[in-house]
Amino acid sequence: MMQVVGKSTPRVEGESKVTGKAQYSADLKLPDTLWGRCLRSTIAYGRVKKIDTSKVWQVLGVKAVITGYDVPGLRIGRCIYDTPVMADGVVRFIGEKIAAVAAETKLAAERALELIDVEYEELEPLLDPLEAGKPEAPVLHPDLLSYKGLPVPVEKPSNVFAYLKWGKGDIEEGFKQADLIVENTFTTQVTHQSYLEPHACVVKADASGGAEVWSCSKTPYAVRGQLSNCIGIAKEKLIFHPMHIGGDFGGKGGFMDVPAAYFLSKKSGQPVKMIMDYTEELTAGNPRHASIIKIKTGVKKNGTIVAHHIDFLFDSGAYASMKPAGYLIGASTCAGPYKIANCLIEERMVYTNKIPCGHMRAPGDPQGFFANESQLDIVARKLKMDPAEFKRKNMLRDGDETPIGGHISHIRGKEALDKAIQLSGYDKPKPKNVGRGLSFSEWSPNGGEGSVFVTIEEDGHVKAISPVVDQGAGVLTVIVVVVGEELQIPADQIELKQVDSTIVPSDGGVGGSRATRVYGNAAYEAGVKAREELFAFAAQSLEVDPKELDLDNGMIVHKMSKRKMSFAEVVKFKGAPVYVRGYYKSSEKSHDASVSAQIAEVHVDPETGQITLRNMISAHTTGKVINPLMHQGQIDGGVVFGLGYALTEEVMFDGARITTTNFGEFKIPNIMDIPPLKTHVMENVPAGPGPYNSLAIGEVANTPTAAAVANAVADACGIRITDLPVTSEKVYRALKNKN
Repeated sequence: MMQVVGKSTPRVEGESKVTGKAQYSADLKLPDTLWGRCLRSTIAYGRVKKIDTSKVWQVLGVKAVITGYDVPGLRIGRCIYDTPVMADGVVRFIGEKIAAVAAETKLAAERALELIDVEYEELEPLLDPLEAGKPEAPVLHPDLLSYKGLPVPVEKPSNVFAYLKWGKGDIEEGFKQADLIVENTFTTQVTHQSYLEPHACVVKADASGGAEVWSCSKTPYAVRGQLSNCIGIAKEKLIFHPMHIGGDFGGKGGFMDVPAAYFLSKKSGQPVKMIMDYTEELTAGNPRHASIIKIKTGVKKNGTIVAHHIDFLFDSGAYASMKPAGYLIGASTCAGPYKIANCLIEERMVYTNKIPCGHMRAPGDPQGFFANESQLDIVARKLKMDPAEFKRKNMLRDGDETPIGGHISHIRGKEALDKAIQLSGYDKPKPKNVGRGLSFSEWSPNGGEGSVFVTIEEDGHVKAISPVVDQGAGVLTVIVVVVGEELQIPADQIELKQVDSTIVPSDGGVGGSRATRVYGNAAYEAGVKAREELFAFAAQSLEVDPKELDLDNGMIVHKMSKRKMSFAEVVKFKGAPVYVRGYYKSSEKSHDASVSAQIAEVHVDPETGQITLRNMISAHTTGKVINPLMHQGQIDGGVVFGLGYALTEEVMFDGARITTTNFGEFKIPNIMDIPPLKTHVMENVPAGPGPYNSLAIGEVANTPTAAAVANAVADACGIRITDLPVTSEKVYRALKNKN
């Protein structure tokens, strides 16, 4: 039997990307395409008293201009529709769109923007989420109750637009039972996804109000629905075409400039292309939320956790439109893979006059797991217990109840811990000023909706067809691997074709580490159906029972007589190509979990506070690995992603103004920052929601990293950094204060 699943298979789109043939939204060249550019607010909060666009027509090549006066009252959002297409009388952050111009050249569009005269009435901005969240604070969105898509009921307008809680047991009774109670506050920074490709789109509107759209969104059907709801046009009149995406990391799920491009195209009668530059990305994108996290933990002397309270305050920035649920779902899981009898997790989302935040690889989890895993390390040391043994004692096992009352069918946290300890030499003596830090994360993916079609043509050629777009993680390769497994042909013999949004009524797109679950299962069903149809017609031709047939490298074989038919011969006998659809839809969260146990080893210079990463260990327990090469790539990338969050990355503010406006100032890790990395993957979880009992890897690898580093620094020098990033400057100051 041919092995296709479980074998390292090159990426389907790899050759087209490295040869420059892959087409991204910015590459699209339609006839008569105009350049669109946005004028953005220079103040954090205020009323727009006047916008004079009359001078833009002095620039040769200008074809259209729009302001809030052209699109009054039109709002858009992934869940909460609170963002105006153009500022509608009020601006709420530096960088908000207040006008847009379409011209024959990019230079002409930018010159035209310089000629727009804007007069503001400035108001005092709210920049501190704690102050903004107070009942007496000025309300930034007085029309909040009218907004479509609020995730929970809101009684009256305030800056706290979402409050949610999860838990089980009696939290107060749990604290009464505790021998030791530990309380700490942790803070995390705003950081950007840093994808290679900035947001880009091309929109070609027609006179009827319909449009064709090419964008870098990983959820084109969702954006189609958002645009449809915003402009009042039936979604079927909006056709979204698949494009390659130059990285996502959570940040490419929204509409971004699509509405502006739509109205410019409609007004000019020509296609409009819009590409954000990286200054715009860093100052007006949709970065990861800053957070303030208070944790209170109660334990018995023997280390049993009896009560655990996590209180999240997320700074949403000026708008909430870039969150598909309106809040960060990840907060609900951040008590970790531990048995806790009494637990309460609270989450508040608050508006401020800062950059609106959205999703970034495991939204809510890196913030929460940094705080939670740091807190448990602190608790263990106060109990005079080794953090590894403390966490082992409280680890979830198969069949346990999660901290918030969910059910875990299968989890292998202890095995991940044991392997990480073995690989890291965790128990071995350390040199002076060297520390080791341990951190955990677990991930149970949510469901979604997706379709994969398989066709076998007259010449026997196999084609997999889907409207899914690949944000960079490899879902297209997963599809051909799974179809190849079911048809017993090499993955590289299957053609993958992406199609536009007219092929099916709805599709969930990728995100949340669900792509393999959704599109892998759809591909599996399509592969099984195609095989069954081949067997049915081959059995008729050979006059045998379909149960007597098998597959062998593109041939249908009768097991007893060894007679064979090729795929082409079966299709010829059938008289038409094989064409089947695989469809998967589930909204249920998986009850099986993948686990990552990470151990960081650092050296801290006691004179300067400089942190040097010496080693990084990442041990994983999971289900069946579909493609080991891509799976390892997700681990490697996830760890580096987590290291950037832990040590260097921070969108910095001077008041309301962002000062880190390029990659010279916003520091992401380079090769010199990356330590030796040892990983180990154990396929020992017996069940999973994906095909062949597979589980998620995309986000579990980057979630525990920051806490592992912070715990290692504390182990090395006794300095506990509770506010990310963990910089040498913070360590230096703390060491000097300590001494």
